[in-house]
Amino acid sequence: MQSELFVATRDMGGLAIQLCYYRGFGEFKATGFVTGTGQLLKLMNGVSCLGGRTQISRVLAHAVRETRAKPVKAVVFIGDCCEEPVDELCHTAGELGMLRTPVFMFHEGEDAHARAVFQQVSKLSGGAYAPFDRNSPQVLKDLMAAVAVYASGGARALRDFSRRNSPEVKRLTRQIR
Repeated sequence: MQSELFVATRDMGGLAIQLCYYRGFGEFKATGFVTGTGQLLKLMNGVSCLGGRTQISRVLAHAVRETRAKPVKAVVFIGDCCEEPVDELCHTAGELGMLRTPVFMFHEGEDAHARAVFQQVSKLSGGAYAPFDRNSPQVLKDLMAAVAVYASGGARALRDFSRRNSPEVKRLTRQIR
């Protein structure tokens, strides 16, 4: 999947990805930006899971800081639940929207509260929401490729990409302003 993100955007100037994750008791990490599949795969393989509360607010606040330093074209969040105050998340999502940094919220599972929060965050930021489940890795792959195309080529490139792609990518594309 990582290879295809970079291949999908090669003709549009490429893609730089920063991996952010949280885990355990208050641990939050952000890597440098990488531009190659091998680099990203090495970073991702170095991450292990630990139980703990969600820290979505830290991800969004980090995106604000990064965007203020150098514009970030898109943020992707993949998660299954939300255990944080909704108003704080929505406030930061609105700030990202004002900075023109859309957040794409990809929701694994059926948690109704998470769905509602993720939909609000994506809408306030100018991004999009899409559900998936662990039995449909192709859906997540298609959605990630769509965001990569958007980040590299904008809304027009995403519309062109969605014409020849899955129904999930088409739904994602319709949410973009």
